[in-house]
Amino acid sequence: MLAKPTHHIVPPKFPSSINLPPLVSLKVPSLQAKTTPKTIPNAISINPTSTNHVSTLDDTLVDDSVCAFWDYQFLFVSQRSETTKPITLHVVDGSIPHDFPSGTYYLAGPGLFSDDHGSTVHPLDGHGYLRAFTFDGVDREVKFMAKYVKTQAQVEEHDPTTDTWQFTHRGPFSVLKGGHKVGNTKVMKNVANTSVVRWGERVLCLWEGGEPYEIQSGTLDTVGRFDLIDGDDSAVDGGKNSGDIWDVAAGLLKPILYGVFKMPPKRLLSHYKVDASMNRLITTSCNAEDMLLPRSSFTFYEYDSNFELMNKQEFNIPDHLMIHDWAFTDTHYILFANRIKLDVVGSMAAVCGISPMISALSVNPSKPTSPMYLLPRFPDKSGKARDWRVPVEAPSQFWLLHVGNAFEIKDVNGNSEIKIQAATCSYQWFNFQKVFGYNWQSDKLDPSIMNVNEGEHELLPRLVQVSIQLDADGNCQKCGVEPLINKWKRSTDFPVINPAFSGNKNKYIYAATSSGSRQTLPHFPFDTVVKLNVLNQSVHTWSVGHRRFIGEPIFIPKGDEEDDGYLLVVEYAVSIQRCNLVILDPKRMGEDDALIARLEVPKHLNFPLGFHGFWATDK
Repeated sequence: MLAKPTHHIVPPKFPSSINLPPLVSLKVPSLQAKTTPKTIPNAISINPTSTNHVSTLDDTLVDDSVCAFWDYQFLFVSQRSETTKPITLHVVDGSIPHDFPSGTYYLAGPGLFSDDHGSTVHPLDGHGYLRAFTFDGVDREVKFMAKYVKTQAQVEEHDPTTDTWQFTHRGPFSVLKGGHKVGNTKVMKNVANTSVVRWGERVLCLWEGGEPYEIQSGTLDTVGRFDLIDGDDSAVDGGKNSGDIWDVAAGLLKPILYGVFKMPPKRLLSHYKVDASMNRLITTSCNAEDMLLPRSSFTFYEYDSNFELMNKQEFNIPDHLMIHDWAFTDTHYILFANRIKLDVVGSMAAVCGISPMISALSVNPSKPTSPMYLLPRFPDKSGKARDWRVPVEAPSQFWLLHVGNAFEIKDVNGNSEIKIQAATCSYQWFNFQKVFGYNWQSDKLDPSIMNVNEGEHELLPRLVQVSIQLDADGNCQKCGVEPLINKWKRSTDFPVINPAFSGNKNKYIYAATSSGSRQTLPHFPFDTVVKLNVLNQSVHTWSVGHRRFIGEPIFIPKGDEEDDGYLLVVEYAVSIQRCNLVILDPKRMGEDDALIARLEVPKHLNFPLGFHGFWATDK
């Protein structure tokens, strides 16, 4: 192991805004003595058609601001250890099913937040730490591996001989407290920490603003950067420019962004899509300078299993917007125009290194509607179609976080209806400079930022269904937004479905949510997996229990029925500083026996909160 045992025990130096005791005094006996335990019910009634099951665990039922603060910090504890060989996980509850398929669950996310010279970075700027859980369907064993993605920034900032770190890149969401700060042009810190995919014979770790890194599937060793967009340099040439004032502005920005700040001309987004029916991997990129201009250029790429480029479409949109996730159907790419605006004062401070680069931008809630761009996926086959430059306006304002599924239904007359199931939040709740509650000025992680006061639940992430009705010529006849489940009001994100039903009408959707049982952390971090039936509006949940949290769930198909399979989710037992891999039965959600197995990651390999994962079956 490459480890210094103490480095992953103490959280990053994020002091609380309240008067906290030192961490060493935060022990269960002392908390029991000073705090009145709160009893957590075994079952929580949501509505007449919903059921909830809470895992019965022995964690101390403490619910005060001190405990909540430290529990939140332990979700973002740096882990410097890496595995040198696979480690067989111990099953602590249940057993691995005989019919569980052989394959690997890859989980991407950050692993390091503090260096050895006084600098702390935002979780989104933490170096990518890839975790892999490999299932052997014959021996019914699960082996665990975890290694850092050896990006260019990671190699520069880590000394493997001494196992010490010194941050030299600011990162888009961070500033440096130690080392070179003012005038530091190392901004685009590709940390390959956001998502992971195994496509064909390649495993790729993606980030929001640069090339993905290829990883060896067996060892998790880093192969190197992988040019997924095939050397596309259209952004360097300016693409299809009209010669207007913004082309002139782009021409002035490019030498600065590309040359001084070393930003890639095309910024590959971390969210990809898999079209199972056509066996294609779909990715998209945008131009770096578009973040500072009132226009956006997006290019979509579709690859077969050999990474042969099968389709490429470029769109120049006259709108200032930011995209994290997006959707596709058989005929369209769908972009949700999260509106942003340039902060001139913030941009000057960001260029100088006084504030994070992200402080140059802010959300723009000036309009009450949410534009959506329906971009033709195969324009040569579309025939007569509406002008895609004109967005469809949803009659409500929301910021799109993640898409669960999208599909299109056509009738005999050529009319169609597009439905998108997604997690959205309000512009009031979303804040570039406070994502995960991180305050770059004080180096604090404040969990209260991610939670709201009573009566403000509509601001939080929630699941919605967007419906767009188009006539035979592609003209929008009606657009509506409604809750995915009418009675489901809880903070919810990371929607997923059975991947075999992607792009088709689905009955079930799964997501991470909160049980609401903890007064000090009522909405985030999530502690519950929810199964939503969009047809009969029923809800079934499973919760990990007190002082335990979860990340994104993932569905592993087994049979032909939509909910025939397994759910995987990582459980972060912060009270005992352990990570567990949990296997759930989707068909038994809400019942006492929904938990099939819990596997324990060795304590010295306890890891911070992961972002997005991918299941790759061996066959």
